[in-house]
Amino acid sequence: MGEMVNITVNGAKMEAEKGSLLIDKLLDENIHIPHFCYHQVLGKDGNCRMCMVAIEGQKRPQIACDTPIKEGMEVRTQGENIEKVRRDILELQLINHPIDCPTCDQAGECKLQDYYMESGFYESRVNVEEKTNHAKRIDLGSNVMLDRERCVLCTRCTRFCSDITKTHELGVISRSNHSYIGTFPGRPLDNPYAMNVVDLCPVGALTSKDFRFKQRVWFMETFDAICGGCAKGCNISVDHRKEKYKNDEIFRFRPRANKAVNGWFMCDEGRLSYHNENENRFEIPRLENEISDFKNVMTHIFKYISTVKEIFFVLSPSLSTEEMKNLQNLASKLNANISGYSPDTIDENFEDDYLRENDKSANRKTFKELGIAEDETTFKSNLEKAKLVVVVDNSYFEKNLELLNDKKVISLFSHLNQTIEKSNVAMPIASFYEKSGTYTNVDGIKQKVVSKMKKDDQAETITSIIEHLKDMIAKGTL
Repeated sequence: MGEMVNITVNGAKMEAEKGSLLIDKLLDENIHIPHFCYHQVLGKDGNCRMCMVAIEGQKRPQIACDTPIKEGMEVRTQGENIEKVRRDILELQLINHPIDCPTCDQAGECKLQDYYMESGFYESRVNVEEKTNHAKRIDLGSNVMLDRERCVLCTRCTRFCSDITKTHELGVISRSNHSYIGTFPGRPLDNPYAMNVVDLCPVGALTSKDFRFKQRVWFMETFDAICGGCAKGCNISVDHRKEKYKNDEIFRFRPRANKAVNGWFMCDEGRLSYHNENENRFEIPRLENEISDFKNVMTHIFKYISTVKEIFFVLSPSLSTEEMKNLQNLASKLNANISGYSPDTIDENFEDDYLRENDKSANRKTFKELGIAEDETTFKSNLEKAKLVVVVDNSYFEKNLELLNDKKVISLFSHLNQTIEKSNVAMPIASFYEKSGTYTNVDGIKQKVVSKMKKDDQAETITSIIEHLKDMIAKGTL
């Protein structure tokens, strides 16, 4: 932190770091300041001119994104003069803009739409014989569609590709009114973080092919979560909706800003992983590979853990901390061994030097905190002795089913896989985003997720299943 100085904004006195950008202070204080081109990661560009403010002693309005803070600075973000300047700039932006808000995917979360409604002018004073038309529905690659007519040339997308991914696929082509965003010849938008340009776009110029025309944003609900795709634990917003006569369904993940974890972005694979929540779900309990019901399956789980002495729990590294603790306590009560062995979640080809980790699990760090072994030697030793194996969302046996031969198997999974077919008893459980819990990322940062999904016939969580077992144990002879 540098030297702190005193400034005044709209009559309110506050402290700010000397030399820092005025717009950052305004945004940090939640003071409304219209802007298109500025972004806290991409920095200043100064091309949209929307962030004009009045500064005492200056003859004309200044752009907040390129104004360093000084001692005694007096700033006004409101007032007739400054608002007129912004309206004039906005009016020029709208000259060639198509009037297609009702069909635009960005409607409801579009900054141009918001600023237009704030401005209060609903009749155009500028009449042109013919608008400058640009191409529409351009597939840039990597699930990104471009509508050039909607673009305000903020250049956030081009700066993301040049400054963040350093892949340089996008650029501004031509000049003046005929300028547009495009890819370079033979260079489609193709990098692991490409879909972040959709979030960066303040208008409806860049849209996601995956989400395009799926939902209106005002119909959806949102809750904060983390991406379970790798050990980084990128912060995300989960957009979901429970339509009438339908089940609650996730429609998209969006990156949520957290400077300590993922900044403002996330990888495309993590973004699209919400599809896994809706596909290939394990929903009906099974007993000896035949359809059963919850009560009957719980009775048989109790029977097995009550009568078999050599029990081995194998846990997924993506379980929450609370689930791991509860399972560890249960294993201790049963004098059972426990392991987090899961080499199948390590993918060296996935890792990069930005946000993606080679460990494609959400909470492996907690194994070390709880003292749960995950080495191969201990795993093999305990598996060899075990008569009953309890597999909790661990996918290792999927390609090693022969290791379960001649053993009784209880499995708890949220998604279908071959381990279920090998199990004597199989119970469906809540998926990653249907439950609440705490997760520790690769850097040791603990993050809490509180799910707000409202599924019909919601699968039981691991914790609730353990509570059922505790009640049965209390009433039984174990």
